[in-house]
Parts: sequence; structure tokens; C-alpha cells
Amino acid sequence: MLSRRALLLASPLLLCATHLRATPARRIVSVGGAVTEILYRLGRDEEIVGVDTTSLYPADALKTKANVGYVRALGAEGVLSLNPSLLVASEGAGPPDALKLIEQAGVTIVRVPDEPSPAGIVKRVEVIAQALGASEQGLALVKEIEAGFAGLAEARAEVKRPTRTLFVLSLQNGRPLVGGQGTTADAMLALAGATNAASSLTGWKPLSDEGLIAAAPEAIVMMNHGPGGAASNPFAYPAFAATPAAEGRRLVVMDSLYLLGFGPRTPDAAHDLMAALHPDQAKR
Repeated sequence: MLSRRALLLASPLLLCATHLRATPARRIVSVGGAVTEILYRLGRDEEIVGVDTTSLYPADALKTKANVGYVRALGAEGVLSLNPSLLVASEGAGPPDALKLIEQAGVTIVRVPDEPSPAGIVKRVEVIAQALGASEQGLALVKEIEAGFAGLAEARAEVKRPTRTLFVLSLQNGRPLVGGQGTTADAMLALAGATNAASSLTGWKPLSDEGLIAAAPEAIVMMNHGPGGAASNPFAYPAFAATPAAEGRRLVVMDSLYLLGFGPRTPDAAHDLMAALHPDQAKR
């Protein structure tokens, strides 16, 4: 039989062991490409059980985690089938009815702001880190991101002749859908030290042949994923061929999430875009 002293000493250990057995492992469903990137950077990848289709980085996310569908077209049944304890989702996730059902089922939902700016990215990290109790890892990631933007600002100061650039989200029969003011494209072009040739527009808007010629872009930026994908040769269309960009075949194609995800890699993405648009001015 154990002595009274041995029992007293053992009690805290027994209580601790019981608590650990009683605490279930956290099961996270991550919705939003930037959200998933941040969770991985915070070292929480083993807790993730499901991701949405925009979670393209790291590549293992969609390969090793259950797919819960598109960020704005989630199904409550599919999410709940993974028995999650936490849903971490970008503000644009939905539909609202699906999120309401998920929340009513007892799943905690953390909504992450979508603002496409350096401050917005920092806020994303802080919200997620706080929800996970990962303040130390969150602070380290924030410092890394802020250092990246500081270096980007120094490089941007070297750009004396901003390139007039048109960001084309998709191209259907020669008609481009372009990013005007208030879009992630506009924010990224600004970070890269470029001038948005579609600044007279607000939001994502289709551009007529006349509008495209009048915009007179010196460079075209497209993505290798997304609506319609990237055109192999937009300059084959007459309106594009009539722009200054066609003279030097200035087409920049980049990864969609890297370019517009506004996650931890954004300082590098903006730097790469800056170098592509201003090869004779931007410095690394």
C-alpha cells in the first residue's frame, strides 16, 4: 500500500494525466488560402483536418487534408463530417447559412479579416495566433512580415518611373476582366511600385476594346490559376496588340495565391512583381 505522503505526491500527477486524457485534440478546418498558409507557418498543420480549394500553398495542404469545397460555397454537411472543433475562415467565406449551421452544431468559428494591405496581413496573423494560443509564434511571424515590407519599401523607393500596368483576372474571347480601385490587384500593383492602368474603374470590371486601348498599359499582369487561367498570348487579340505592352511583349504571369493571397509571402510576391515590371530600376 502507498503511504499517505506518496499518495499526496502522486495526486497532482494523476490529475494532470487525467486532464490530458480528457482534453480532445483540436481539429481545425481552414478556409482561405492565406488562412491556411498562416496556420502552417504557426506550426499547426497537424491539427488541420480540412481545407478549402483556395488553399494551394503549401502544396501538401490539398494533398493531405480533406477538401471542403470552395471558400464561398461551403457545405455544412461536408465540414461537419470532419468533426471539427474549430473553423478558421476568411471574412469572405460562406454562404452565411452554412456557417450558421456549422456554428449551431457547436463548432467555434474564427473569422479572419480580408483587408489587402500590410496592416491587414499582420491583423490576420494576430487574430489566428490569438485564437490558437500561439502568441509567441505569431509575434515571430509578424516581425518577419514587417521586416519584409520594410525591405520592400526601400526597393520601391528606387522606382522612379512606375510602369503603367493592367491586371487581367480573366480573358474571355479577347474581353478582359480587370482590377480597378479597391481590388487586391490594385493593392498589389501599389506595393510593387506600379501605376494601375485601370484606376478609373472600381472593383473588377470588364474592359471594352476601346477602353483597353485608351488605358494604354505598358505591361500586362495575369495569373496562372483563376477564372479562365492565363492566356498564352493575349497580344494575339487586336486590342491588346494596339497597346504599348505589345511592343515589348510585356506579359507577367505569376501564381494566383502568391500574387493575390495577401498572406505571409506577400512581401516576396510584391518584390518579384516589382522586379518583373521594373527590371532596370528595382533592387533586391
